[in-house]
Amino acid sequence: MKPFVSAFMLMALVLMSTSLLQMTMAGSSFCDSKCSVRCSKAGLQDRCLKYCGVCCEECKCVPSGTYGHKDECPCYRDKKNSKGDPKCP
Repeated sequence: MKPFVSAFMLMALVLMSTSLLQMTMAGSSFCDSKCSVRCSKAGLQDRCLKYCGVCCEECKCVPSGTYGHKDECPCYRDKKNSKGDPKCP
């Protein structure tokens, strides 16, 4: 009986960790919706969505509109890439 319980517990732990990993890898619906609006007119949408999503997850906000308004979210505005250029679109 003990090996069965141990195997069941191990299997449950593996399944839970897999589902938690998928949830953390998936973007939040808040960031996805805000970034889709922000990047709707971007020339390179894939890149815009990627960096907007990274910035949104870290800053918990995205400026309104498709361009500008970065004063609405100082964290988003102040993020810089390795070259010192703005990281967030």
